[in-house]
Amino acid sequence: MSDFQNQHPGPLPGTKSQPAGDLKSASFWGLLITQVLGAFNDNLLRWLAVPLAQHDLGQIKAVSLGGLCLTLPFLLFMPMAGWLADRYNKRTVIVACKVAELVLMVLSVLVILYGSLWMLFALVFLLGTQAALFGPAKFGSIPEMLPTRLLSKANGVIGMGSIIAIGLGTIAGFLLYDLSTPVLGSGNWNTIWPVATVLIATSVVGLLGSLNIQSGSAAAPDRKFAWNPITDIAPAMRVIWQDRRLLRTTGGIAFFFFIASLAQQNITPFVESVLMLSKTDVGILLGLMIAGVGVGSLLAGSWSDGKVELGIIPFGALGVVLSSVLVFIAGVSMDPQIPAKEQFAYWGSCVGLFLLGASSGLYSVPLEAYLQYRSDPKQRGMVLAGSFFITYLLIVLSFGVFVVLSDPLGLSPSSIFLVAGLLTVPVLIYAFRQVPDWAFRFATWFVTRTIYKVKVYGRKNVPETGPALVVSNHVSFLDGVLMLISSPRFMRFIVFADFTEMPVLRFLAKIMKVIPIRSTDGPTAIVKSIYTAREALQNGEVVCIFAEGGLSRTGQIQPFQRGLLKIVHGMDVPIIPVYLNGLWGSLFSWRGGKLFWKWPRQLRLPVDLHFGESISHPRDASEVRQAVERLGAEAVTMDASTKDMIPVRLFIRQCKAARRTQKIIDSTNIELTGGKLLTAALAFRSVLRREVLSVDERQVGLLLPPSAGGCLANMALALDRRVAVNLNYTLSEDVMNYCVKKAGLKHVLTSRKFLEKKPYELQGAEFVFLEDLKPKINGLDKALAALAAYVIPAWLLDRMLGLQNLSPDETLTVIFTSGSTGEPKGVVLSHANVGSNVDAVDQLLNLKQEDGVLGVLPFFHSFGYTASLWLPMCYRVRGIYHFNPLDAKVIGRLCHDHKATIMMATPTFLKMYLRRCDKEQFSTLDLIVVGAEKLPVDLAKQFEEKFGILPTEGYGTTELSPVAAVNIPDHRSRDIFQQGTKLGTVGRPLPGVTAKIVDPDTFADRGIGKEGLLLIKGPNVMRGYLDEPRKTSEVIHDGWYNTGDFAFIDKEGFVTITGRQSRFSKIGGEMVPHIRIEQELLKICEPAEQDEAMVTIVVSAVPDEDRGERIVVLYTQLCKPVDQIIRELAQTGLPKLWLPSSDSFIQVDEIPILGTGKLDLRAVKELALQSCCEGAVR
Repeated sequence: MSDFQNQHPGPLPGTKSQPAGDLKSASFWGLLITQVLGAFNDNLLRWLAVPLAQHDLGQIKAVSLGGLCLTLPFLLFMPMAGWLADRYNKRTVIVACKVAELVLMVLSVLVILYGSLWMLFALVFLLGTQAALFGPAKFGSIPEMLPTRLLSKANGVIGMGSIIAIGLGTIAGFLLYDLSTPVLGSGNWNTIWPVATVLIATSVVGLLGSLNIQSGSAAAPDRKFAWNPITDIAPAMRVIWQDRRLLRTTGGIAFFFFIASLAQQNITPFVESVLMLSKTDVGILLGLMIAGVGVGSLLAGSWSDGKVELGIIPFGALGVVLSSVLVFIAGVSMDPQIPAKEQFAYWGSCVGLFLLGASSGLYSVPLEAYLQYRSDPKQRGMVLAGSFFITYLLIVLSFGVFVVLSDPLGLSPSSIFLVAGLLTVPVLIYAFRQVPDWAFRFATWFVTRTIYKVKVYGRKNVPETGPALVVSNHVSFLDGVLMLISSPRFMRFIVFADFTEMPVLRFLAKIMKVIPIRSTDGPTAIVKSIYTAREALQNGEVVCIFAEGGLSRTGQIQPFQRGLLKIVHGMDVPIIPVYLNGLWGSLFSWRGGKLFWKWPRQLRLPVDLHFGESISHPRDASEVRQAVERLGAEAVTMDASTKDMIPVRLFIRQCKAARRTQKIIDSTNIELTGGKLLTAALAFRSVLRREVLSVDERQVGLLLPPSAGGCLANMALALDRRVAVNLNYTLSEDVMNYCVKKAGLKHVLTSRKFLEKKPYELQGAEFVFLEDLKPKINGLDKALAALAAYVIPAWLLDRMLGLQNLSPDETLTVIFTSGSTGEPKGVVLSHANVGSNVDAVDQLLNLKQEDGVLGVLPFFHSFGYTASLWLPMCYRVRGIYHFNPLDAKVIGRLCHDHKATIMMATPTFLKMYLRRCDKEQFSTLDLIVVGAEKLPVDLAKQFEEKFGILPTEGYGTTELSPVAAVNIPDHRSRDIFQQGTKLGTVGRPLPGVTAKIVDPDTFADRGIGKEGLLLIKGPNVMRGYLDEPRKTSEVIHDGWYNTGDFAFIDKEGFVTITGRQSRFSKIGGEMVPHIRIEQELLKICEPAEQDEAMVTIVVSAVPDEDRGERIVVLYTQLCKPVDQIIRELAQTGLPKLWLPSSDSFIQVDEIPILGTGKLDLRAVKELALQSCCEGAVR
């Protein structure tokens, strides 16, 4: 393992907490401006001095002397610079240096006017001294103002700015010389004023910029100044020498500057003697190389991706070698008889020099960032001074090397570039040998980022130092790769030994130091692997395990293996949960039962990785699994609110994909292809806008059964960004009108045939009949709709309809509850609510094009609205509709004739189908999902015995869009079994949905296996109740929805409902509110004389074999006979389903009351059950 492998960008032990600054802060910008303008002035004056001296000294000596004068102070005064950076506030040092720079710029103008050659180079030496004193304070201030995760990016930005400044300064020096042609000591102001203006003005602006740098405290205020530079630099050398990582880092930085200096000196003779071009062209090619360094620096900062990425270094070194060879080849190919700019020699040199600069930037930035991270803050100034000393020692050496290569050895400038490349080869080999794991990780990151759009959240939750065990869900073969490239620290993975023994992977497994495990080798081998993982943690490393023990075959998180806790047993090691979102359905997942052999879902698939907060000492593996599941709910909720999870946009695309294939059919033999359905919906939208709906009419009612017409009307409203309000036609007229008023409806879409069977009179709203609208659709409507459906691309149609700006949080529908507190509540569901729900169902069911969904649940029912309506509309499956779920014979025929494969129903309906349908009629069904009521186990088995298919139970509420959990078919293969169904439970939560059990009084988390109140969190949780924020806040806290149901969650993640909240019942799939019935009963039979505090009547429910539950009335006294009460209750307008039978009235001695004066709901339930069992009907 390399010395670098376990290093992570973060504070070393014992250092202070991280600063909170960012790259937009005034302090960072002040430092950037100060550095950039200082670098500009230094290089402008240097390259102005070179041509001024060239007449007397010659080209090579002038270039080398100028570089030497600017560089030598870094050797002589670097100890003093380090002492200043540690002894004093770094801002004070920087500002003082900028003041000195301004003085030197004024002196430089006077020297050019009246001075001599040696005075000019003496001034360059003084300017180098100012830059040397400035350096440690500049670089040392970066980690004091920014957190370590921004070090690479900050160094990249400053490096880019500095390189641009160096390039511009170099070019400006040549240009100002060519434009004004000043003569040293001439005293001619006319030739010097442009130079004076630029130098002094730039220095003033840089000084003003330095004043914005935030002031801090001195790192080592007691540090003594050593008058002997050698004795002062010795401690810095000792610190660097004793830390091998610092030694290698400073050596790498110094080598970069050696090569850069050699190349920079070689540019002028290369351009003038090889390419035979002018000094202006020298500036251009030098500017290209410098611009390359800037681009490389910026790329290195960006590619570091929030960490110090050492893996870039070998690739930067490789780029230096290849680009140096390219410049050499370009140079030797030069034909003196042909103008250079017409040859490969010139353009090859331009490309080669730019790539040489870019490769150098990629090589240097990670090293500089690592040096700042690795050095102790109390010694940082000294360490940086030592690094600068070594660096500039090599720069000075480069001047001598350049002279030797040019003069005694007589190498051409082209050959000098080749030498630079050859000198880098050993560094390249050494870098790859030192950080092979980081290099592989970076290469993997680079390739993966071109295939996937990866976003990482919560990196800060990974500890910056010390051990950690990372635990993630496992959905694809790329999970480990994505974890590797996204983690801020290097990880060691626990993997199956079979993978590490493959010829291609054996080498990679070795350099990545994976921990192999093979369960087939017995307990000893497993214990050995666990011991290896524990040893890695004890060494302060990060270990990653996919605790499910294999890839998920169903898309759900499988039970976590207990071995993960053995790894950390007895150790104080944080466990970091991670959720990978977006890879299920990729080529590398088992979705659809196939691995690799499927079409990619899209190019650059978006993938999110979420690192959660650490867990300490979990009770069992299930607690860790729940943490991953909850992190998944947060991830998918975030994803649903940002990505294109818009059902109506998916509808457009699916209709276009099924232009000429069946999309929907109903029992009246209306059959529509995708193209015809979209055409009809668009035409219907047009006539609604023209004839019925005003622009500001947001909510529109619908009173239509499951049918082609009901589907068409809902789609037309969605295409027009209206809110569909499907009204419950089983309610009384009064309640119906209450819902109409509550939703603010002006129009309700229906059909005459439907109203003939179910007549209603609306108050405050107007019926609009589909039969009346059909003749109003004119030829132009049809032509434009057909053009849009068959010709116009989906993305353009989105823009024409205004759907490209549709927010996922925009309301799609309002569905009214049955009124559990006396009046129905309007549940507001967004596009993200419904879209995420159907997306999760699709993930679990693996929907195929040949699938057909038998839609018999009404659209006013949230299960029917989401599963029967939008599921077929959003995916390539067919919708098969019938308006009456009780019509078993017609439903059986529909299922058989149209080869339905999926059916959504309730247990009440299944009982009917069990008795009235033939086996052959359901022979094409692959999946039956039931909800709304408890599924009796014996009913499920009877259904399986007759039809050969086991119904699976799900769970949800209207407020959950509605599905929260569901049983799915088990996965069975030769080597793998993954349970998807457990009879008696409602299954596991959907992908992206999480559940927890809390104490109903304190809301404290009860954990695994304990009964309590069930809370649900995920993107399916409603936006709220319509115009009822108080009631919304009562049931939703921090994103968790209080279902009001009691349940427990087992270790495998299956949810079991143990009792429903006793203030409502689900009977025949309908929500029956107890309070509403109580209110009417009290009006009818409450005694005239009664203590107000006494409760005489309470409504509850008991299990019923036929309907799931039945209503019972507990009372202490009645003023009327039971039969009379029932008759009067029927006259109140309550649905028949809500009415208790005469044998359901039970007299009790006392209604249980809590000490707070509230009903003791659990005692009421127990009393009802006890009385019914004893047959105590009075």
